[in-house]
Amino acid sequence: MAISSGLQELLDTVPETHPIRTEDLTFETDGQGYAVFVARPDDDEVRPAVLIFSDWSGLGDHAKTRAQMLARLGFVAYAGDIYGDGKRPDDPGAEAGRYYGDPDLFRARGAANLAQVSADPGVDSERIVVTGYCFGGTAAIELARSGADSAGVVSFHGGLSTAKPAEAGAIKGKVLILTGAADPVVPDDAVDAFENEMRAADVADWQLHTYSGAMHAFTMPDADSPDHGAQFNPIANARSWVALLNFLEETVAA
Repeated sequence: MAISSGLQELLDTVPETHPIRTEDLTFETDGQGYAVFVARPDDDEVRPAVLIFSDWSGLGDHAKTRAQMLARLGFVAYAGDIYGDGKRPDDPGAEAGRYYGDPDLFRARGAANLAQVSADPGVDSERIVVTGYCFGGTAAIELARSGADSAGVVSFHGGLSTAKPAEAGAIKGKVLILTGAADPVVPDDAVDAFENEMRAADVADWQLHTYSGAMHAFTMPDADSPDHGAQFNPIANARSWVALLNFLEETVAA
């Protein structure tokens, strides 16, 4: 696929030491269609998996690039589809707002994607981590709050607020939050509220990393709107990627 130079540079940071294969898949759950992108090592091994939810623009090149990076590292990686049917909305804010305002819908769409990953014969269903970027980071957290059965969740600059905080004991896996100290979408009071939510919900293993000077979308090379609080930050991007790899190593690596 043709991608931006920034995304190509990102992809090139992970050498392709073994062949991978990619495919576009569609599936249906409860009458709703979904379109996902899958990258995996080109072999028949059963492997741990990472489900990636994209920013509010819908399934696009950034999530697909991250999926290929993870496949190069030996994971089965699904770039998921919250909106359904591979939708790329003309008004992402309005479309995303439907989900922020309806946690049950948000969680159901995430759960449908997770079920598809779990059913993949090439995936060890006991070793799945759910991740996401921006809107997708919120999707990953909402899925954890719902009590979904995954080994862990990782949110990159995702919104932390919710209308339905986690109930005690609901979150089963580990939680890693990667956020920017200069992100207007995730102000300090939202961070404080999230930490208090984790404590109240008795989450056994959670951590939150804050990157100084990092705005919203700090992992996305094509983000360059500092006047709107969104900008790529190479240092925060690199550090958060290492944090993800460390999390995967301790959570689902063989």
